[in-house]
Amino acid sequence: MEQDVIDQTLERIRLALENGKVDEAIIALTTLHPADQAEAFADLPPDDQAEVLPRLDAEETADLFEHLEDDDVAQAVSQLSSGRLADVLDEMQPDDAADVLGDLQPEHAATVIAQMDAEQVEDVVPLLAYEDDTAGGLMTPDYPYLHPQMTCQAAIDRLRARHPNGDTPYYLYVLDDNDHLIGNVGLRDLIVSSPTTPIESITKKDIITVPSGTDQEEVARLFQRYGLLTLPVVDAESKLVGIINHDDVTGVIEEEVTEDMYHLANVGDSDLQIFSPVKLSIQRRLPWLAINLFTAFLAASVVSFFESTIAKVSVLAVFQSIVAGQGGNAGTQTLAMVVRGIDSGSGFSDRLGNDWQHDRRRDRRNARAAHTQITQTRSGSGFCRDGHNGHRLRGLWIVSRISDSLFALSHIEPG
Repeated sequence: MEQDVIDQTLERIRLALENGKVDEAIIALTTLHPADQAEAFADLPPDDQAEVLPRLDAEETADLFEHLEDDDVAQAVSQLSSGRLADVLDEMQPDDAADVLGDLQPEHAATVIAQMDAEQVEDVVPLLAYEDDTAGGLMTPDYPYLHPQMTCQAAIDRLRARHPNGDTPYYLYVLDDNDHLIGNVGLRDLIVSSPTTPIESITKKDIITVPSGTDQEEVARLFQRYGLLTLPVVDAESKLVGIINHDDVTGVIEEEVTEDMYHLANVGDSDLQIFSPVKLSIQRRLPWLAINLFTAFLAASVVSFFESTIAKVSVLAVFQSIVAGQGGNAGTQTLAMVVRGIDSGSGFSDRLGNDWQHDRRRDRRNARAAHTQITQTRSGSGFCRDGHNGHRLRGLWIVSRISDSLFALSHIEPG
C-alpha cells in the first residue's frame, strides 16, 4: 500500500481518537494490511495506543504483534493483562509467541503460559530454550508432514483434515515413524501424481538442513544462495524439530546488513537509531569516538618527525589534509570491499591467499591510473599560480606519489 494512503489513514485515526470515536478509529485501522496496521499503530502516541489496543480482538492483536518491531511489541504488551496476553499468544504462530514470551520477565512469562491453551503451550515452550539468533529461535514447530508409505490420495486427505493455515509452506516433509527426516514433497508433485502413487516414490531426499544451533546469519546465507522457500531444522539425531519460512529470514537479512554497516562505521550497537535517547547514544558511540581520537593523535604525531622539512618547505603543510583525506578515502573503500567480500562468502579469503601476486600487479595498474588522474586534477586547481611554483609542484608530486602508494597498498578488490 502506498505511503500516502497509510498517512491519510493514520490521520483519520488520530482525528477519531481526538473526538472520542474509538470505534471509528478501529474501523480505519483494520482496513489496512496487517503490516501497514503495525506501521500506523507504532506511529500513534502511547495514550492513543492504550485506547485502541483493548478494542481489538485477540486475532487482530495477534496479527498486529507479528508485524510490529520488538520494542513496539514490548510497549504494547505492557498495556495488556496476563489473561488478555495469553489469548493473543494463542492466536499467534508458535515462533512469534515464543519471541514475545522470551522478552518478558520470567515470573510474568510463567503467569501468561499458565493461562494459554495447552496445545499452543506444547508448541511454544520448547522454543524458549533456543537463542533468538539461532535456527532454533527462528523455526516454527507447526508444519505439515507425511509418511513414506502413504499414497498421494491419503496425503491430500490428511491435509484436508488438518486444514493448515495460510503460512503452510510449499514443501511437505516426509518423516519415518521415529520422526527422522527423509526428504520433502512439493505440492505440485503431490497434486499431479496418481492418487495411488506412494509418497516415497516422489520424495526428494537430497535436501538442505541445518542444526538447531546454527547462527541466523548462516541461515540467511543458505536461503539466499539456494533460493529456498523453507529450511528444515534437525537435531543431533536428524529428527525434524521445526522449519524456517523465508519470511522469517527477511528480518534477519536486514538486521545483519544493519549490523555490518554499523560495525563498519564503528557503531557497536545495531539497535541504535538517530532518534535514540541522548544518554544511550553517548554510551554506545563515545567509546569508539575516543578510540578514533586517540589514533588521530598518533597519526598527527608523525608530522613532528618532519618538522624541519616543513619549516624549509612550508607549502607542504597545505597538503597534509589532502594526504590524510586520500588515505582515509582509499582505506574506507578497501575496507568496505574487503568486509563485503568476507561477509558474502564468495571465496574472497581463499583468493586473497592464492592470487596475491596477481592482485598486486593489477592493483599497481589501478593505483597508477588513479594517481595520474589525481595529478591532472590537482594541476589545474590553481596551486601553481604564484611565485612558489617550484615548491607547489614539488608538493603536488609528493602527494601524487603518496596517493600511488596508498592505492597500491590498500586497493585489494574481492572480485
